[in-house]
Amino acid sequence: MNFRLVTAALFASNTRMHDWISVIILGIIEGITEFLPVSSTGHLLIAEKFLHDHQTDLFNVVIQSGAVLAVIPLFWGRFHQFIYRWREPATRDYMSKIIVAFGLTCVGGYILEKKHFKLPEELRPVALALLIGGILFVAIETFLKEKKLSERITWAVAIAVGIGQLIAAVFPGASRSGTTILISLLLGLNRPLATEFSFLVGIPTMLAASGWKIFKTFHHPAIDAPHENWPMVLLATIIAAAVSFVAVKWLLRFIQTHTFIAFGWYRIVLGAAILLATLMGVWSN
Repeated sequence: MNFRLVTAALFASNTRMHDWISVIILGIIEGITEFLPVSSTGHLLIAEKFLHDHQTDLFNVVIQSGAVLAVIPLFWGRFHQFIYRWREPATRDYMSKIIVAFGLTCVGGYILEKKHFKLPEELRPVALALLIGGILFVAIETFLKEKKLSERITWAVAIAVGIGQLIAAVFPGASRSGTTILISLLLGLNRPLATEFSFLVGIPTMLAASGWKIFKTFHHPAIDAPHENWPMVLLATIIAAAVSFVAVKWLLRFIQTHTFIAFGWYRIVLGAAILLATLMGVWSN
């Protein structure tokens, strides 16, 4: 028996096993963090660094679409309203605000695309964004304690949510849902409505981003995804969808009786730990 051939076969097998495990872990992380206010992009980047498994932008965007699609049934009441009661003034008002917030994000995203903006892949900016966002959550929730919050989504909230999505797109670790929920709370909207509106605006936003990325990949395959492993992408997407459904269902119940302070402290601890590790050279940036 050729020892070199056996060694090569074992190494190839271990490599494939590592790929499977990495993809499963990334799918789980995406599913948990996509809608929780802790930054899915930041967590994926941290996990990829830890696993020594750098994935393409396409991989990260497509598995996000799986997480997004999975939560649609959780908001079926709203979608039923949009489809069958769209003539009602209240429904049109709500839909208009979602469209405006989504439109602002699209315009800003188009400008970033034209400017060839690329997300930083270093851990230090992610750690800082997590840390700052966590401090803001704790500070804002403490400020809002005992205050009566509004049950009406204003145009100011809609516009701010669109801008908030752009902020999160530029700063990995800021969290799209975290940024938009924070802004909505600051403008006086209550937690359940702030969360629902953030999620409903996020659905077309993430699906549009995924569709655009997939279109670009098939239009310029040699440039955008020369060696994309589509079975692995599909596996991670399915896992992300299943986990996301459970995570969001839990979150929607949690915020009925709790604040976001726990998420703020989680972000502070994680951000501070990663920042300290990079500054001390324990973990490369």
